[in-house]
Amino acid sequence: MLIDSHVNLHAPQFDEDRDAVIARAREAGVGMMVEISDRLATFEATHGLAMAHDDIWCTVGVHPHEARHYEDLIVERLVALAAREKVVGIGECGLDFHYDLSPREVQAAVFRVHIEAARRTGLPLVVHTREADEVMGQILREEMAAGPFKLLMHCYTSGPELAELAAELGAWFSVSGIATFKAAEDVRAVIRDMPGDRIIVETDCPYLAPVPHRGRRNEPAYVGHVLDKLGEIRGWSREEAEARTTDAFFALFDRIPRPEGA
Repeated sequence: MLIDSHVNLHAPQFDEDRDAVIARAREAGVGMMVEISDRLATFEATHGLAMAHDDIWCTVGVHPHEARHYEDLIVERLVALAAREKVVGIGECGLDFHYDLSPREVQAAVFRVHIEAARRTGLPLVVHTREADEVMGQILREEMAAGPFKLLMHCYTSGPELAELAAELGAWFSVSGIATFKAAEDVRAVIRDMPGDRIIVETDCPYLAPVPHRGRRNEPAYVGHVLDKLGEIRGWSREEAEARTTDAFFALFDRIPRPEGA
């Protein structure tokens, strides 16, 4: 089954043709999509997309860019929203020290709130990390010692040391269109060492369109290019790559019923 594990279909880039984008995804063979929450202010739109489409599920959370607006976020609010129908993950959350759009200490505090929500709900944590390897590693190590939770290192482009630590902590990893970029050999090197039973694929649309669509608006219909590149990197056939990523997806997002034959 071809699955896009990370879409941002609520984004304004899709306002003019959202239904057509979803239709093209289905025509391209995409059987399932996970619509990602990046701030609670747009969660109703995110959740509405999941409720309107049988093949779309969603998460609830606050991106680190938005953390500055959610300094008062409490675990109970996330847990309550996560109890809604078709919510299958906590996040996207984490640390982004590249743009630093929120103070770093605020990012870290809000991230820890999400971790506790994942722990309480049993839902997987969708983690964003950029140029924050040392602090991310420290937080994950501390929090996992305090109590286990499932986590996904989304669109992973950080270093091999953090990847190794996350793998030891049981993390899943998602591969995006960045893996297709000519200059991304360091990303491909890390992908080669990821646990083979814990890799899934994503577009992160409308961002990071894979080659041959790079530079254009990304959409879920392009996730097959990411899967093909993953297979090339790992030495898997298309069929093996699809089977492995499908198994990994349903092991991670275990609140989603696996369709018969998928």
